[in-house]
Amino acid sequence: MVNSKNSGHLFIYHADLLGYNLGAEHPLNPRRLELAVKLTERLGILDDVPVIRPREAGFEELNTAHSADYLNAVKRLSRDTDDDEPKEAARYGFGGGDNPIFPNMYEASALYTGASLQGAEAIIGGAKRVVNLSGGQHHAHWARAAGFCVFNDPVVAIKRLRQAFKKVAYVDVDVHHGDGVQEAFYDDPTVLTLSIHESGRHLFPGTGWVAEMGKEAGKGFAVNLPVAPYTDDESWNYVFQEAALPILRAFQPEAICLQMGADAHYTDPLAHVCLTVQGWLKPIEAVAAMGVPVLALGGGGYNLDNVPRMWALASAVVFSKPLPKELPPDWKIGTENRAMLDPEPVQIPDALISIAKTTANATVKEIKIKHFPIHGLSSDSRKSGA
Repeated sequence: MVNSKNSGHLFIYHADLLGYNLGAEHPLNPRRLELAVKLTERLGILDDVPVIRPREAGFEELNTAHSADYLNAVKRLSRDTDDDEPKEAARYGFGGGDNPIFPNMYEASALYTGASLQGAEAIIGGAKRVVNLSGGQHHAHWARAAGFCVFNDPVVAIKRLRQAFKKVAYVDVDVHHGDGVQEAFYDDPTVLTLSIHESGRHLFPGTGWVAEMGKEAGKGFAVNLPVAPYTDDESWNYVFQEAALPILRAFQPEAICLQMGADAHYTDPLAHVCLTVQGWLKPIEAVAAMGVPVLALGGGGYNLDNVPRMWALASAVVFSKPLPKELPPDWKIGTENRAMLDPEPVQIPDALISIAKTTANATVKEIKIKHFPIHGLSSDSRKSGA
């Protein structure tokens, strides 16, 4: 890894992060992270970016996002892997296919969380762009694991950012709703949580409706943009441009935590949204163009051909690097398409495209009615449909 003196940019990674391993058959395969980092390096995206080794988040740091009882339970369960069904596992969301117990689970989870925390601290220290692809575990709750996530590193990182910045935005482009992060800041008007995702009617975690707006002082600062299955680039980016960006700009965050889940791609096995790589990149490009310090995290994404190139391209965008056009000549993954971008949009039946457009228009309309007035925006602006 190249380690230069570019203090404005930072990449956080070490092979120890691959210890967050839920099992050989689990979709969250650490190989996806390993390949993404290798490809990012091979493409020269890290040539002048310092790469630093993460540290484990301490108990008190984790306690900002999780109860002490839960943290102690994770410690106990991490030592109790010989028991197929520890008695207390289900109480804390462990067991079964999504969140199996694995050796050194506490330490591995504290490490990816510590990486995001280091990123937040670097932003506070003056860094402009920090990437931690091991992070973005947005489903973990105060006292329960969920959706492959043990600790909620975005929450820990955002709470650290809030110690230095008056307003922080969380932008989530993972195909699954960022429910754990929303939950943590649901009554907090200083943290805008903005998530575009496949509708909870069809996909885990079953939340993320427009009507979930926050409560009390935080009402209007939880922004959810649900889309229909088979949503394509056009409808996805129409929703983001028309509904998300105006609110994000009106909020005027001093720092942004960006969750870059790559599972909205049309090849992903765990969802139904049909984006191309280039369509998925557009919200990331829009966030990077705002000129605000960005802590960029990974997230979902389960196709080993495409996650590495998506995260490599996203890292290039975050670090303001030219987008590489081709995979390295000897790169063995994703051999059917040697280009970094997808050659053509996926073909979707017209009837499904129509449903996606109708849903996109309805989401934008509802956001403009419910959210825009809270943020000083006109609900009548930009009426054009997808």
